Amino acid sequence: MATFSYFLLAAFLALVASQAIASDPSPLQDFCVADKHSPVLVNGFVCKDPMTVTADDFFMAADLDKPRDTKTSKVGSNVTLVNVMKIPGLNTLGISLARIDYAPLGENPPHTHPRATEILTVLEGTLYVGFVTSNPDNKLLTKVLNKGDVFVFPEGLVHFQFNPDHYKPAVAIAALSSQNPGAITIANAVFGSKPPISDDVLAKAFQVQKGTIDWLQAQFWENNHY
Repeated sequence: MATFSYFLLAAFLALVASQAIASDPSPLQDFCVADKHSPVLVNGFVCKDPMTVTADDFFMAADLDKPRDTKTSKVGSNVTLVNVMKIPGLNTLGISLARIDYAPLGENPPHTHPRATEILTVLEGTLYVGFVTSNPDNKLLTKVLNKGDVFVFPEGLVHFQFNPDHYKPAVAIAALSSQNPGAITIANAVFGSKPPISDDVLAKAFQVQKGTIDWLQAQFWENNHY
């Protein structure tokens, strides 16, 4: 009896732990293709009638083998995200994908994914990557990645990728542990919010003159996610 009680307790703790660390809820059926036209509001999307599901609900002609334009980007990168908004069959499956193109000296600037851990692999070129741990340490962990190398960015932590090569572009593929990982680019959120954050608040936070904040807020903060 004691052994059985211990087993039940262990099973319960395992269940609680799995729910606590899960970024997206686990599916309770084979699939739940997103019905984007349903008026019902849920965390994610309502399931489409499974009798109307086709293979196309799980497919996208994404052309991820083709280079993206980075020349018009002020930060020199182009992120092509394939998530539940592009493939409705990803609903409840807790995964998405991105191709990231970097111009020479281009970067994917410091940002976070509030709902996903990211695992990135370099397909071409070299990347200097890193992330910063949470308060109070704010420790920076960095690595130079070459073709074929893999790096993990923990969920919610500020991270970046930079192509240090002056002449050659770089390409990476990233998998993310959410059907809709979200992205918060730090500079865009802080200096490009609508309406803007008070320059009194930001001047105090960054310990600079308000004129510096006003200049930063006047810049065009580009979104490199497509």
